[in-house]
Amino acid sequence: MAKNFSYWPEGWPRELNYPERPVHAFLEYTAERVPNRIAIHFGGMVLTYSELKTLVDRFAAALAALGIQKGERMAIHLPNCPQFAIAYYALLKIGGVFTPLSPLLSPREASHQLSDSGAKTLLTLDLLHPGIKEILKETEVERVISTSIADCYNALIAPLKPLGKLPVPDTLDMPELIAKHEPDPPEIQFDVKTDLAHLAYTGGTTGVSKGVMLTHANVVKNTLQFGCWMSGAQLKITDDQRVELVFPEGVDPVTDRPVAQDRETALVVVPWFHAMGTIGYLNNMVSGGTTMVVFPRFDPQEYLEAIRKFSATTLGGAPQLFVPLVNQPDFEQYDLSRIKIAASGAAPLPVSVLEKMKETFASGLVIEAYGLTECTMGAACNPPGRSKPGSVGLPVFDTECRVVDPETGEALPPGQEGEICIKGPQVMAGYWNRPEATAEVLKDGWLYTGDIGREDEEGYFYITDRKKDMIIYKGYNVYPREIEEVLYTHPAVELCAVVARRDETGNEMPVAFVKLKDGMQAAEAELMAHVNDQIAAYKKVRELLFTDDIPVSPAGKVLKRELRERL
Repeated sequence: MAKNFSYWPEGWPRELNYPERPVHAFLEYTAERVPNRIAIHFGGMVLTYSELKTLVDRFAAALAALGIQKGERMAIHLPNCPQFAIAYYALLKIGGVFTPLSPLLSPREASHQLSDSGAKTLLTLDLLHPGIKEILKETEVERVISTSIADCYNALIAPLKPLGKLPVPDTLDMPELIAKHEPDPPEIQFDVKTDLAHLAYTGGTTGVSKGVMLTHANVVKNTLQFGCWMSGAQLKITDDQRVELVFPEGVDPVTDRPVAQDRETALVVVPWFHAMGTIGYLNNMVSGGTTMVVFPRFDPQEYLEAIRKFSATTLGGAPQLFVPLVNQPDFEQYDLSRIKIAASGAAPLPVSVLEKMKETFASGLVIEAYGLTECTMGAACNPPGRSKPGSVGLPVFDTECRVVDPETGEALPPGQEGEICIKGPQVMAGYWNRPEATAEVLKDGWLYTGDIGREDEEGYFYITDRKKDMIIYKGYNVYPREIEEVLYTHPAVELCAVVARRDETGNEMPVAFVKLKDGMQAAEAELMAHVNDQIAAYKKVRELLFTDDIPVSPAGKVLKRELRERL
């Protein structure tokens, strides 16, 4: 079935030109283009793009001097902070492979990822090192580099930032390595189509976390796919593989497009150790010359204040960012008129929250997108100004999506639900050291995602559920997302998740976990009636449990496996 272009945004190219260059070139060219533009605000610390590039070059030289070879994996075990961005681009510049290690992982999970990746170098934070120190002997890690949030502040302002730097014995100090080396790293030759840039691990929401092999070409192309999706630009590639943005005649890229190069300011709280963070909120920001206001953690009040303080123009994250944001008691008192785009991804955004956001943001551009680690970051996105509530939008440039029968693999027509499959230049090379698992999901160039969804007549896609989250009740397919959407319409519900409980006959029954909003009350019977009166009898919730915590992955996806274990 051919890609449906009937609702393709007017003036947007159908295909993009792509440069053949490695990922770190994003920073190289932006620093050359706008050297004095602020790249990072971090708790009062400011770095321009030129300064960021210099620090990257110094750390790249240091990593090379330590003996890190092209193709060698290095784990970055940090929250969002300037050191993360410096280490990421420095590692890629010397041909190393970035493997993000979430600070939220348990020691067992961290041990698995370090061992599976074969990482020989670990960059960690002084506050995080004690929690990971004991498992390092179980891995191939040979050297540990440490840093501290306190490293971001000089002696003069230390009284304003009384953080203190903890001693981390038997590790190399990142600031010392940067200070000791000149910004003159070795020149490395790349084959962008085959050389790995990332070894990113799946969230483990359905089982053991697997390493996803992403080449430099995967990362560069997916970054540009989403950058150009917001601007509507075509790419002109120069002889030296630089990129110039080209717009249709008569289009002013500043006034006629939602976002413009070298002009935006973004609030960045999406973790850079997650695919959405690395591509959407690091590489995409750097490529576009965006000023990043970076947060190591999310605090709704601080976030809202930062919108005003920094005159932010774009923001985004998972639904677990927006749900508490719109539920802040004074949310409607904040002036959000400068926000041009608010983007949501990683998990479905409740329609009730989406509508409240659209009412609040002056532009009305609240955009949902869809992707997974196995396609670098993203495959589909709502076009600016043509979003459909509940939809993840159209497949982006050079990307095809289709819906197939989960049992037979037969392509299904619009309107019918089945498994979402993706084909495009951002699809992974495969799973690290797992040829059988790779063969299960990569078939004839198509990535079988395990997500259930449908396509409408206009080419927009809708994600219904995870294939493995689907509940089978007396032979009927029950999709938890539909039940959750109804629960979210109750004014007392802040977060919810629906999973299956097996009875003694092997039947699966829908069970809802519900977290109530602060200060709100609702009885179990009230919520059961609220949802069950609005859905078919076979979909009805059979049990409802109140909880203070809905577990989510670092990406913001609800960990339904953990909820099933609670049952």
